[in-house]
Amino acid sequence: MIHSHSARSVSSESEIGILLQVFAFAGGPISDSSMITIPYLTALSTYFSYGLLFAFGQFRDFFRKIFDWWNASNLQGYAPICLGLEDFYIRRLYLRIQDCFGRPICSPPDAWFDVVERVSNDNNKTLNRTTKVSRCLNLGSYNYLGFGASDEYCTPRVIESLKRFSASTCSTRVDGGTTTLHTELEVCVANFVGKPAAIVFGMGYVTNSAILPVLIGKGGLIISDSLNHNSIVNGARGSGSNIRVFQHNTPSHLEKVLREHIAEGQPRTHRPWKKIIVVVEGIYSMEGELCQLPEIVVICKKYKAYVYLDEAHSIGAVGRSGRGVCELLGVDTADVEIMMGTFTKSFGSCGGYIAGSKELIEYLKYTCPAHLYATSISPPAAQQIISSIKVILGVDGSSRGAQKLAQIRENSNFFRSELQKMGFEVLGDNDSPVMPIMLYNPAKIPAFSRECLKRKVAVVTVAFPATPLLLARARICISAAHSRDDLIKALEVISEVGDLVGIKYFPAEPNKEQLEANRVKLE
Repeated sequence: MIHSHSARSVSSESEIGILLQVFAFAGGPISDSSMITIPYLTALSTYFSYGLLFAFGQFRDFFRKIFDWWNASNLQGYAPICLGLEDFYIRRLYLRIQDCFGRPICSPPDAWFDVVERVSNDNNKTLNRTTKVSRCLNLGSYNYLGFGASDEYCTPRVIESLKRFSASTCSTRVDGGTTTLHTELEVCVANFVGKPAAIVFGMGYVTNSAILPVLIGKGGLIISDSLNHNSIVNGARGSGSNIRVFQHNTPSHLEKVLREHIAEGQPRTHRPWKKIIVVVEGIYSMEGELCQLPEIVVICKKYKAYVYLDEAHSIGAVGRSGRGVCELLGVDTADVEIMMGTFTKSFGSCGGYIAGSKELIEYLKYTCPAHLYATSISPPAAQQIISSIKVILGVDGSSRGAQKLAQIRENSNFFRSELQKMGFEVLGDNDSPVMPIMLYNPAKIPAFSRECLKRKVAVVTVAFPATPLLLARARICISAAHSRDDLIKALEVISEVGDLVGIKYFPAEPNKEQLEANRVKLE
């Protein structure tokens, strides 16, 4: 539905590694990125499809150069900003199916929303909005608890804060951008996640990319999960520290990497590392998998490494009271030194936070550029977060928060179970509201997205470079706002489209009626 590059970028090195390993196992091609066993025929057809697209793209570029060679260059000595190979993927692959991404909406991202229809008169190079609107079932927005739409408790208080504080502080936190709401929000977040203090920022992506370079630098070691979000990847690169990657969600490999690099020390000098930080996510946004946090915490304690936990997709969505994977998996928050999360998923707002010790948060307030130089989070957005946390905890005087948490858990487990029964290859764990359905072949990406949209179901499809080349998928996000009828309709549409496109890679489980009929025949 929305976009394909929201999560992470797969580096060329990791992609080459996958290509080299993909046929290394007798049982079928296996992608190292999330240990997905890919059928040989599927892998071959996927490579063949990408090969055809690449070959025809290069063929067209060759003739384009021949026809354009006599045109006078207007660069006047400047190098082209967009070189042929650098924007080849966009021109020859992405533009063919760009109608499947960036679809504009004109309503709140509730269980159902309005999608603006677009048309193209130049083979998808440009898309023009029309006045037509389609009412679609929303399976793309990560509005996990349903706070993205109007709420009886949150919305009136947000409107009141808008009247009192205006839409923006027009200042940084260290100048005139700290209101009473910002102070209240930081206390509220710290209490909610179970840490002594917290600091909030106006953008979730920046929370990772700006914090990591402040926490660690030259002489430090970052050990990062291989499927961490792009914001973590860029933050680690910007820190100037040494970066090592461990196999996705594999504590045994993490321990091996820690042991080897502690023994070796820093490159060339072999001095001890100044600091070691292990970075993981609570729920991995493209896999829907829960972090193996208890095992990782034990290993980090053993080797005296700090744990940095990104709870963008887990805070508010999982756990008995919505406090994330620490609560769900029984991990003491005192054992996680740096807790990061965002307000864009479960809280219906924007921004992010870092929670930790008082000393850590005070240090960040003096050194983090996102706090010192960026405009503070909008006051109405801050009020939305405060109000939604109060609803989750029942401070509003109702049980709606507990009901939302129970609903998101029930909806997620029901939907995942039904998809698997139908024969789809679904990634992730129970209780996770993120459900990737594997598509693999590039031709199936636009086919699945367009056919679902025709049937009034809006989905997100994701492909390279946001995922490895072989592992294109549709990412389903479930909300507490979805009713059982909504989910049944979605399942019917996805099942129909799955048969049409050919993405049911496993045999479907027979339903009760079929089993009864078989018993009658046997008798």
